[in-house]
Amino acid sequence: MSANNRVVLAYSGGLDTSVAIGWIAEQTGAEVVTVSVDCGQGGEDLEVIRQRAIDCGAVEAYIADAKDEFAEEYCMLDLQANGLYMDAYPLVSALSRPLIVKHLVTAARQFDASVVAHGCTGKGNDQVRFENGITSLAPDVACLSPVRDLALTREFAINYANKHNLPIETTHHNPFSIDQNVWGRAIETGFLEDLWNAPTKDVYNYTDDPTYPPLPDEVVISFEKGIPVAIDGVKVTPLEAIVEMNRRAGAQGIGRIDIVEDRMVGIKSREIYEAPGAMALIEAHKELERVTMDREQARYKQRIALRWSELVYEGQWFSPLKRSLDAFIRDTQEYVTGDIRMVLHGGRAVVTGRKSETSLYDFNLATYDEGDSFDQSYAKGFIEITGLTSKLAAARDVKFGKGEAMPKLNLS
Repeated sequence: MSANNRVVLAYSGGLDTSVAIGWIAEQTGAEVVTVSVDCGQGGEDLEVIRQRAIDCGAVEAYIADAKDEFAEEYCMLDLQANGLYMDAYPLVSALSRPLIVKHLVTAARQFDASVVAHGCTGKGNDQVRFENGITSLAPDVACLSPVRDLALTREFAINYANKHNLPIETTHHNPFSIDQNVWGRAIETGFLEDLWNAPTKDVYNYTDDPTYPPLPDEVVISFEKGIPVAIDGVKVTPLEAIVEMNRRAGAQGIGRIDIVEDRMVGIKSREIYEAPGAMALIEAHKELERVTMDREQARYKQRIALRWSELVYEGQWFSPLKRSLDAFIRDTQEYVTGDIRMVLHGGRAVVTGRKSETSLYDFNLATYDEGDSFDQSYAKGFIEITGLTSKLAAARDVKFGKGEAMPKLNLS
């Protein structure tokens, strides 16, 4: 079979990508190979999805259980970076796209295909993430979007599925667009597009209502070089750490985020996120960094984290700058080892204890009580030096009549 006669399709098992199998074949004359990647999104069994792809006309169905790979190579780097887009939410969808891209390209090579297709629209972020990723890993592979390039509308998809008796549930009414994986859940569209509408209870799935929480839950998270390795003394893998914190933080309603975000194409979009495990772990990790990282390194890392998050959001996972920032982030984690104690309750994850063999906190320097080893005579010279430039500038302002007017004291 010639490479020109095969298309690899990112396949979720849902209506649009199920219809896309036959629609691509009709429009291009190519055979379709589907790729399904499990990033911990739950739902149907991979074998069920594989069989549905075959039943919908795929000649091959590539399946990847990538939950551990996603947790270890993608979520953990986001955790080490404290990566939050717009300083607000973890990169739930954006993190999974380069992993899916990796498997799409692997399948394209394995099944001798020269085209990779995805189900993204023409005004969202994911089209950029998929296509930039694909061309970064395989510059010789072309990209196709049935929804954008072949006018595959949802109305058409429903009618097509019914006409061809495809084994997929069809409905004209689905209030939300949802994307989820083990790192979190993203919800948009429907009544949420009116910015004044508050989210209703049916929006949420990963988190319980924080208004009526269970009793406070105390947890100790142990890190090694910025990676969680134990919870309450029980060793865990990165995936197990996320799953456990999803369960415990989710029960307390932690990690609900309602934000109007800036999409890449210039549109503002209202999004609801649930990321209980991610937000609790990031809060713990941030606090351990405060204990173990040098002040200047920590300050600069905050700036790097913002740019790193923007690159990931914008589909630049495989870019040279992103790789360079990865190296910086990993280097900063050399001493981020220790235990963080948190109390999870009523929508909040509050750090109550810190312990680390690599801590930069010195009790004798910090204390104001007996045992204080700080020589306070150092302070006078320190103040003189740090304030010297401002003092000189202020004197110049006074000389040229531009000094700040000082209030007159009423001594009567």
